[in-house]
Amino acid sequence: MKRLEIERREGWAQKCESAGMNYHTIDGEAYWDESACYEFMSAQVDKLDKATGELHDMCIEAAGNVIENNRFNELRIPERFRNYIVNSWETDSPSMYGRFDFSWDGTGDPRMLEYNADTPTSLLEASVVQWYWMKDVYPDCDQFNSIHEKLMDFWKAQEFKGMIHFACLHDTEEDFGNAEYVRDTAFQAGFETKQVFMEDIGWAGSEYCFVDLDNEPIDVLFKLYPWEWIFTDKFGENVPGSGAKIIEPAWKCILSNKGIMAILWELYPDHPNLLPTYFDNRFSSDYVKKPFLSREGGSVIIHKGGGTVGTPGTYGAEGFIYQQYAPMPQFGGNFASIGSWIINGIPAGIGIREDSQEITSNTSRFIPHFFKY
Repeated sequence: MKRLEIERREGWAQKCESAGMNYHTIDGEAYWDESACYEFMSAQVDKLDKATGELHDMCIEAAGNVIENNRFNELRIPERFRNYIVNSWETDSPSMYGRFDFSWDGTGDPRMLEYNADTPTSLLEASVVQWYWMKDVYPDCDQFNSIHEKLMDFWKAQEFKGMIHFACLHDTEEDFGNAEYVRDTAFQAGFETKQVFMEDIGWAGSEYCFVDLDNEPIDVLFKLYPWEWIFTDKFGENVPGSGAKIIEPAWKCILSNKGIMAILWELYPDHPNLLPTYFDNRFSSDYVKKPFLSREGGSVIIHKGGGTVGTPGTYGAEGFIYQQYAPMPQFGGNFASIGSWIINGIPAGIGIREDSQEITSNTSRFIPHFFKY
């Protein structure tokens, strides 16, 4: 695994936009950064593929453990939604995707930092944007990236009838870009699709269903909006009785809760891809304190070498996990994390985020990659 400094393509911003990525620059700084890239060996790609598939299987087992042993209290999941969550599990409500975040420098074993199981982003850039980049810059090489094809496979395996709605919040350009990309894959797979913002979804009490601004019923909803927010807002009150099929399904709230890391360590102690993680602090030094429910690195605190490094945030009311500190690999002064995608239950590719600090945030740069056979 090497970091290479390279020249940007002429017209790179326009190329990103032509692929649907309008958020390539954030606050005047490049978010999509092709002034560098990462080179892998095929054996390293194989190792990431294997780790991702194995961790996915372990996470499914962990979710089943929570449900079968009624461990919702440990994850602070509201009681009034538990029957709905269990039903989504027992009826095998389809899960489309998730992203594992790894600390790895290409040697040893990738170590799982967390699992973005409900509303993972950086999908568009990991799929088509970096693929087109590779075709332009390294046309004789390959990339760990079958995300688009596996999204298409997911939709083709579904038997949804009628319209599929795709929702995110207003004024969230990155979320909108990701949701629109997923909508395009569903459209390509032959489904009728429609965009709607979460704030514009209404409730038709007489029909007992959600509706869009045209009063069309919402029977299938892809939502880039986390379950923990649904559990606490007015919208969520009607979800269990609405009959709407929702992607990601409610049972994914178990895996998107960082408390699942402690349960994974309990079920699979000393697994080479896991870090020791607990609900209580058993470390005297060099550990990371993470809220059960946190987004974009908010309220995460690293304790190492007698000091602390953290990010601001308002998360943590539900509780925290304590995870052994795993140093993030540095390449030329840049901390790099690998996001490894699982699509339709199958490892599908990676994206790399870079920052000057160890905690990845929403402004951390996305760096493309390639590998040689």
